[in-house]
Amino acid sequence: MVRFRAEGVRLDQAVAEACGVSRARAQEWIARGRVRVGERVVAKPAYRLKGEEVLVEPLEERPLVLPQELPIPVLYEDEDLLVLNKPPGLLTHPAPGVYTGTVVNLLLARYFPQEVQEADRPEGVRPGIVHRLDKDTSGVLVVAKHGGALEALARAFRDRLVMKRYLAITEGHPREGTLVAPIGRHPVERHKMHVGGVAPRYAETDFRILATAGPYALVEARPHTGRTHQIRVHLKYLRAPILGDELYGRGSPHIPRQALHAYELRLPHPRTGRILEFTAPVPQDMVRAWEAVGGGWPEGVVGEELEYTKPQ
Repeated sequence: MVRFRAEGVRLDQAVAEACGVSRARAQEWIARGRVRVGERVVAKPAYRLKGEEVLVEPLEERPLVLPQELPIPVLYEDEDLLVLNKPPGLLTHPAPGVYTGTVVNLLLARYFPQEVQEADRPEGVRPGIVHRLDKDTSGVLVVAKHGGALEALARAFRDRLVMKRYLAITEGHPREGTLVAPIGRHPVERHKMHVGGVAPRYAETDFRILATAGPYALVEARPHTGRTHQIRVHLKYLRAPILGDELYGRGSPHIPRQALHAYELRLPHPRTGRILEFTAPVPQDMVRAWEAVGGGWPEGVVGEELEYTKPQ
């Protein structure tokens, strides 16, 4: 709350000077009824003060999601879509208190600069986002470059025309085959998901063990639905949590995040319908973690695409 008196100056100019803000910001507060002159709300920025007491209730500053170029590897790009190899530690879109360093910041810099002004809440700025990967999950992420592509890609995901293949290192050997187990919000720990839980939704994942190393396994996961934390929750349910997953398992000295990588994505092109296939190299931290527990790579998973040479 700011109180002051002024005489002979415009209301917007006086508010701006008294509150240390721009005149445009002062005009916004006036238009929203946040400024009283004497006993009444004055909505005219040009009102000339006559010595009355002015009471201002400033609006909280809204953080903006600003365009930002980021060094995210590009796997493919055309006029309709962009396919990225998202590094671990990077959010797909803004979240409360985190408005920089996300995939959306990159998209704003390249394709959607107008979205910043249109959003009421920074967390709602999600231009081009069709699906998401958890912050510490790496791998293939496809985004749309315009509204028509976004609609077509969203329809493909909704109609289950997209094949997603993940690689995970697990502590324990999960049961192979198809797991159908609905997922809802954890009834106590609201930041977690849970098989069953509150308002559970259908969730289906195929699991296959590609290799083992003692109690550890290299697992292929193919989710048929897109529930929050689906693979992580399903593997915990199968008593084989992902290595390094502190939310659903425990931390690991071998990797500082959950060892989960979106390895392959197949989907119809939003304009032509042609099936596109993208593969993201397994990141170095997962390569090192699997070898640290004694794992060997099955044929077809580790090859030239990894650009990795095991130390002698």
